[in-house]
Amino acid sequence: MQKKQRKRPAGPAAAATGDRAPFVRPLAVWRNYVLVLLLALAAAAAGYRIFVVRAAEAHTHPQPRAAIGADSIMPAQRYAEVPGIAQVYFDARRIPELLDGLYCYCECSKHSGHRSLLTCFHSDHAARCDICLGEAALAYRLHQEGRSLDEIRAQIDAVYGT
Repeated sequence: MQKKQRKRPAGPAAAATGDRAPFVRPLAVWRNYVLVLLLALAAAAAGYRIFVVRAAEAHTHPQPRAAIGADSIMPAQRYAEVPGIAQVYFDARRIPELLDGLYCYCECSKHSGHRSLLTCFHSDHAARCDICLGEAALAYRLHQEGRSLDEIRAQIDAVYGT
């Protein structure tokens, strides 16, 4: 005579009664672990791109070109109604080779295709941008104090690079 086996509940009911462990699909568990791991790696890669690579890119100053002229800089008289802006454009015409060796921290190289801070003064861009105006004014003042290009870059990085 055979023993009659009692039907045991499956799933959560079994876990609640303690009869047997709930059925777990091993493949599904591994799939979830792999998905979580992939998401963590993607987040780490994105963080690296945002915080490490962009920070390094932000401090890359262009090499100034030899014999660059001020002819392409907008005339200061165009901004006569705003003396502060007119003065910076006037000063920019005095130091085009210096401005050509400075990175612009408004990141116009990314959104407007500018090569250097000098390019900002080829149009009205600098007149509408406090960062461009501030960098150029600081560069001019430091140049007047006799600072080298490397010293000016370091000071601009310290002020605008954070």
